[in-house]
Amino acid sequence: MTTPSRFDAARNASPYLYGTELEAVGRVLTDGQYGHTAVTEQFEQEAARFLGVPDAVATASGTAALHCALLAAGIGPGHEVIVPSMTFCATIQAILACGAAPRFIEVNPDTLCIEPAAVLEALTPATRAVLPVLFGGRAVDLGAAHDTLNERGIAVIEDAAHAFGSYSGSVRVGNTGDLTCFSFGPVKNLTCGQGGMVIPRNAEDAATLRGLRMLGVVASQAQRQASTTYRVEGFGLRYQLSSINAAIGLVQLPKFKTTEVTRQELWRAYRAALHGAKGITLVDVDVDRTVPHLCVVRVEGREEVFQRMIASGIAVGVHYPPNHLQPVFAPWRRDLPVTEQIGREILSLPFHQYMTEDDVRHVTSALKDAVEGTAAVTRALPADR
Repeated sequence: MTTPSRFDAARNASPYLYGTELEAVGRVLTDGQYGHTAVTEQFEQEAARFLGVPDAVATASGTAALHCALLAAGIGPGHEVIVPSMTFCATIQAILACGAAPRFIEVNPDTLCIEPAAVLEALTPATRAVLPVLFGGRAVDLGAAHDTLNERGIAVIEDAAHAFGSYSGSVRVGNTGDLTCFSFGPVKNLTCGQGGMVIPRNAEDAATLRGLRMLGVVASQAQRQASTTYRVEGFGLRYQLSSINAAIGLVQLPKFKTTEVTRQELWRAYRAALHGAKGITLVDVDVDRTVPHLCVVRVEGREEVFQRMIASGIAVGVHYPPNHLQPVFAPWRRDLPVTEQIGREILSLPFHQYMTEDDVRHVTSALKDAVEGTAAVTRALPADR
């Protein structure tokens, strides 16, 4: 098997493993219990302890976490959910899965996160939830909007898929909002191979979420095994996290301080290497309080820069094409000029824990060359082209 380059798409999409995950998964496979078991419940308990929250409900994916959280908040047909267009399409699909409608809003061009004024401006009588996306891992403070949202009974459901381990003030993300959703996909800060989690604020929400992710059955595995029957108490889906995936997470959790420091140092290395670079703007993640998930820059002539980077052997990406411009979401399209401009400029650089500072210098050198080359071509074009 060929080891991927540190700069190609395969490596960018690879999880960072600490070396004992295979042994942990092997124990589960040997045990023969692959579904939602005590291993999954242990992962929930350890994650809650790490985050400093009373409880955590593991799910099969980050998208499943969002869907369950929205349902638990009572979101359904006829309701609107305020959400940035600048996010992965999964965020919007979870809203549609509830029968609700997305109401797209602008983001701050410096952080790619939503701000209180944009939320308040977008409120309608149909608004039932606000879904901030913690882009790149950065916490979102809705500040002055909270009182209005509370008065109207509007839930704040955080899409923290990028933000496991980040801080909001003095506490880790997961302690704010009405519900917080994490993703443990392959390239997230903490991976389970695939998985997600919802952080509830009270025991009632926790019970609702556990029923939703387990086909409406709220009894634990141990309770079901000790009885000849079980009760299906409401609507639910098969969204539970398998013990195979949970075993990976249990290995990753105790190592997270290493993850945190490594990712922060990597982002700081990018910041230093790009300082003063002409034509390149680094999207701020508030690195001292964030465990960064992405390193995103804004450049003019993005399409040309993209192709030049690919030609140089460096896989770059776009996080994300604006959702309000996607064909499937056309019924909810709004005029969002800031987001559309950002969508034409953003470029995600290689960012994973296999990288070194030398790798960062290699990537940023190629980026500067690509931006300068693109600018030179633009300058050479006829003025009336």
